[in-house]
Amino acid sequence: MSSVNKVILIGNVGADPEVRYLDRGVAIATFNLATTERGYMMQNGTQVPDVTEWHSIVLWRNLAEWAQQNLKKSMKVYVEGKLKTRSWEKDGQIRRKTEVIAENIQILYRPEIYRNQPSAVSNQTEELPNDAELPNDEAQAPENENGFFNGLFR
Repeated sequence: MSSVNKVILIGNVGADPEVRYLDRGVAIATFNLATTERGYMMQNGTQVPDVTEWHSIVLWRNLAEWAQQNLKKSMKVYVEGKLKTRSWEKDGQIRRKTEVIAENIQILYRPEIYRNQPSAVSNQTEELPNDAELPNDEAQAPENENGFFNGLFR
């Protein structure tokens, strides 16, 4: 039986995406996404506070370039992708980071300050290009390089 690695998040962009380009011109964007579980009042009167989780989101190629032009801090977005954990050694210690490799992202809400800005992408489905092998082992492209980006913009 096969397994499933699927993540769906709806949350707020923590900061404008940071975009960099690898040796062969492949774009990679990263940003943090906040999801908040609302607090509640227990029967005994104890208040349980809101809990916010921060998720590291990684976008590749056209999706990364789209994010650079369209995503801004505090926008509410839908992100669909898969979990990937990478590890490296620093100062003699093994470090690990779990990221969401986004395959689909949609803007659900634009704060007032961004509403009058034109969008660089229309409400169409775009095929991501199938690039050759990436130049370094540390930055690996998503396995589904021919995935689709479906944008919903308001």
